[in-house]
Amino acid sequence: MMYRLLYNLLIHLFSPLLLGLLYWPKKGKPGFGKRWPEHLGLVPASQQKRPVWLHAVSVGEMVAATPLIKTLKAEQPDLPILVTTTTRTGADLAAKLGNLVEHRYAPLDFPWAVTLFLRRIRPRALLIMETELWPNWLSACAKRALPVMVLNARLSARSAARYRKFHGVFNLLSTNISHLCCQHQDDADRFAELGLAKDKLSITGSIKFDIEYDDQVFQQGQQLREQLGTNRPVWIAASTHEGEDEQILAAHQQLLAQKPNALLILVPRHPQRFDQVADLVTQQGLTLSRRTQLISVDTQVYLGDTMGELPIMLAAADIAFVGGSLIERGGHNLLEPAALGKPVLTGPSVFNFNDIYQRLSQNEGLITVQDSHALAGSLHLLFKDEAYRLQVGQHALHVVKNNKGAIANTLLCLVKTVERTG
Repeated sequence: MMYRLLYNLLIHLFSPLLLGLLYWPKKGKPGFGKRWPEHLGLVPASQQKRPVWLHAVSVGEMVAATPLIKTLKAEQPDLPILVTTTTRTGADLAAKLGNLVEHRYAPLDFPWAVTLFLRRIRPRALLIMETELWPNWLSACAKRALPVMVLNARLSARSAARYRKFHGVFNLLSTNISHLCCQHQDDADRFAELGLAKDKLSITGSIKFDIEYDDQVFQQGQQLREQLGTNRPVWIAASTHEGEDEQILAAHQQLLAQKPNALLILVPRHPQRFDQVADLVTQQGLTLSRRTQLISVDTQVYLGDTMGELPIMLAAADIAFVGGSLIERGGHNLLEPAALGKPVLTGPSVFNFNDIYQRLSQNEGLITVQDSHALAGSLHLLFKDEAYRLQVGQHALHVVKNNKGAIANTLLCLVKTVERTG
């Protein structure tokens, strides 16, 4: 009780800062329009009767949730699903599911906002992608006897150590969780060591391995490649961050010295940085085209300045570097290029995807580079040796195929919960 009182005091005390971070306008950052009150629980009453509420905070979680939602709806077409995201970019991905789901922005963790949301939506269960746990969400669901399941759950050794120091905080969260579908045995063991009952734990594997691309992605990727040039080396740097783009452009400059017709597809992680990165490219003396413009034959850098088209751009490239890894951000999803059969390059900071990194690395589907010089060297080697490049890509694809099955395992747990509350 003490921890919850202190928590609620702090979130209300710092609410101006929290709201400012969420709503403060930035150039290129998509806004929430007239739907911003949804974050305060002021959502329209659900059009569906007692939907399953699935929360995916942003883009990464929404990408992982999409195949699960499609499979669930295919098996139970009459099951209503309401998806919440916190970010606008996550909402844009949810919109691509069309009539499969209803979308709302998630309530911020103010007790009154959560109460308003639950009154208007009246869900039958809450499904949380990964470990986006909020005390007032969990408490409010417990008061209404709503099951709460955490899907694709993971708990790193570092996070587990923090919870041990503040065990009361962990108890505040875990008491109101009905079941955790853990990615791996190590995750389940850490949750159990913190006191979570073993009958609340299942090991389902990582949903991220169940990634699937339809034929349209490959077709659009081929069309884009024809526009970019089929007889030139093309590589992509995906989901890049500030402080990383400079290193990537330096590596591309080195590659151009060896292969003057090489093309870099550069895709920043955040849309508000599109213009900033475009300016950086031209400052480096490189010729630039943008996805929203026509490409010229002398383009050296192609800026991916649209949302939701990363798979198409990955499909168009020969090699993929995954950003957030040359700086201390922990990396991004290495499986997106792997599922397309692309050789994967990454920097050393991969703590957000350590298990996936280990599996790709151990099976020779991934190359780790420490800096821009090493990145340029690996690119040159892969472009020089086509057989090796294709082999690394196939190894990456095999890792994805050999680890599928998490969705089926998750649905076994999920359906039981939904049926109990239906």
